[in-house]
Amino acid sequence: MATAKAPEDAYTAAPFVPEHADLAALREAAAGCRGCPLHRDATQTVFGAGDTGARVMLVGEQPGDQEDRRGRPFVGPAGKLLDRALAEAGIDPGETYVTNAVKHFKFTRSGPGKRRIHKAPSLRETAACGPWLAAELGLVEPELIVVLGATAGKALLGSSFRVTEVRGTVLEAEIQGRRERLVPTVHPSSVVRADDREAAYRGLVSDLKVAARTLV
Repeated sequence: MATAKAPEDAYTAAPFVPEHADLAALREAAAGCRGCPLHRDATQTVFGAGDTGARVMLVGEQPGDQEDRRGRPFVGPAGKLLDRALAEAGIDPGETYVTNAVKHFKFTRSGPGKRRIHKAPSLRETAACGPWLAAELGLVEPELIVVLGATAGKALLGSSFRVTEVRGTVLEAEIQGRRERLVPTVHPSSVVRADDREAAYRGLVSDLKVAARTLV
């Protein structure tokens, strides 16, 4: 007798995304997403947060350990650094919408106490989560998307995206039927880990200043 496949085996969140929903309803529905296997080990879904009328949407890779535990994006060290860089660049963090391409924390366990270590999501996992990001974009309708790192860039612009080649530039692309402007930069977690953290931070601020000028 054939065994029915679990929803996550299809690797798509599409069946879990309600039609004609506002952000509150999307967030509630996302809590029950089983669109890929990442939900099995994560504490909870970490949906986007912020100003639903924001001119700027920031898209990162996936939640980290603290985000997974608290249920909100960018609340760990990288998020605090990002807020500081945004403010320095002239963008009010309180007037942005922040989210991730992937809504569940992917990790491996290592070291004493088996600490949870970030593990990059696969293209298949990123694609599975795409319907949530598309729904967020459709509701927020930002004037500008700030792309934080390679995974977010590939989710939005395709697998050929290379953040080092286009960071700090203004791109235009059709995404989910809408013409969007995007400014790519590095993920703030890479600044936290950088050997020369001050130089990496200055580079992030410089890219975000390009985004700020684009909004004027």
